[in-house]
Amino acid sequence: MTMIGTVYLVGAGPGDAGLMTVRGRDLVAACDVVVYDRLVGKEILDWCRADVEMIFVGKEAGRHSMTQDEINALLVEKARQGQSVCRLKGGDPFVFGRGGEEALFCLENSVPFEIVPGVTSAIAAPAYAGIPVTHRGVATSFAVVTGHTKDDDAPPENLPVADTLVCLMGVRALPKIVAALLARGENPDKPVALVRWGTTENQQVVTGTLQTIEAEVEKAQLKPPALIIIGDVVNLREQMRWFDARPLWGQTVIVTRAREQASGLVAGLRERGARVIQCPTIRVENLDDYTILDDVLNGFQAYEWVVFTSANGVEKYWDRLAVAGLDSRPLCSSQIAAIGPATVAALKAHGVNADFVPETSISESVAEDLLLRGARHGRTLLVRALEGRDVIEKMLRAEGVEVVVAPCYRTVPDTSQAEEAKAEIEAGRVSWITFTSTSTVQNFVDAIGADTIAAHRDKFRVACIGPITARTAEQLNIKPDAVAENASVEALVKVILESAT
Repeated sequence: MTMIGTVYLVGAGPGDAGLMTVRGRDLVAACDVVVYDRLVGKEILDWCRADVEMIFVGKEAGRHSMTQDEINALLVEKARQGQSVCRLKGGDPFVFGRGGEEALFCLENSVPFEIVPGVTSAIAAPAYAGIPVTHRGVATSFAVVTGHTKDDDAPPENLPVADTLVCLMGVRALPKIVAALLARGENPDKPVALVRWGTTENQQVVTGTLQTIEAEVEKAQLKPPALIIIGDVVNLREQMRWFDARPLWGQTVIVTRAREQASGLVAGLRERGARVIQCPTIRVENLDDYTILDDVLNGFQAYEWVVFTSANGVEKYWDRLAVAGLDSRPLCSSQIAAIGPATVAALKAHGVNADFVPETSISESVAEDLLLRGARHGRTLLVRALEGRDVIEKMLRAEGVEVVVAPCYRTVPDTSQAEEAKAEIEAGRVSWITFTSTSTVQNFVDAIGADTIAAHRDKFRVACIGPITARTAEQLNIKPDAVAENASVEALVKVILESAT
């Protein structure tokens, strides 16, 4: 007999994946089936298992991919198949999310369920717009209402009386809401704000008064999904706005770095307000043959220096240590060089402190520094990508150094996100394109097309890490507008900030 699975009614929060609860995130990553709404962000869905069954049941006004009855039946059907079901709902399941209906249907059909609350947009979207729903001396109460009732787009007949009124799903009902409030004697100058796509990089805020807000919304061409905030707390926005006041707000940045390495750069840009499009142009893959590295690890031969050229190299090196049943002892008699802060951090995560971190990541300078530190007197091991530049090894060998190159991964072109990036460039919505290596430049040009880039080059700026990457960009007719001399994501973000302000 098949055991019945559990249905987890999970609040996905208001849009910003960082506001998802830990319990909710864990369930997204663990469940067999994920049933999700329209307002659930892609970043949250990326946490799903590779083999998960994902089912979209989103709703828009007048367009439902599934009726509520069909959704209810789907949840029970999947659970009865013995599968764990994560029902992802925007905001909180019990705040106008119809989670109560789904829970009751599970109960009626003897299917176990669990409720995982989420951060409701009724509070989060105003906060990201710089509007507190309560504030001492201004608002001591707030009420949350729906913008439409069961049968039509009209709000409830008797809107509650509170210092702050938050209306969800109320854009279409805005004229009726305004009319109802004015009819009961509210001041026409009472402040009003609408927040569209709150807490996300597409957030849009329109402010006005009961008397002017309809015209302001029409002028801004604001469409659903959005919520309405009515009350004097709206006046605090100009002092307290933070999310859409960050230095890169309104700018779109394309990140071409491999997805495995891009998290730090993406986070750094987003923290400063940028909209980020990930368009990895390279993908890190394992090698078919690890003979050289395995021989090095199992041979316990002495190396004066072991040079790690990237964080990927560190991780793959430790992967092979694990395969061989070893720990970090093969490194105990060597001095460790780490190129770049990300490589330093990766080594520290494995309990190893680098003895030498070059000031620059330029291969020629790295080789010179190694020679100055005595590399000419012993053997040197280079742990790098299969396609890595051979400058260091050539310069060391020219000085009589015995060099062993141990490839531990390879990079291959990745065009999976190229069409999205190309469409954004052609639409003129891209502010910056970032390059972190010569291969990202070449692969991006190959994927997007030199003609497309040339046709729109005056609409975006280019930032590169290091002079080698910058030189490659120039050779491909993409002259950089900003170059980070230090090969770190922090330095790249800094030069973009300096150029953008």
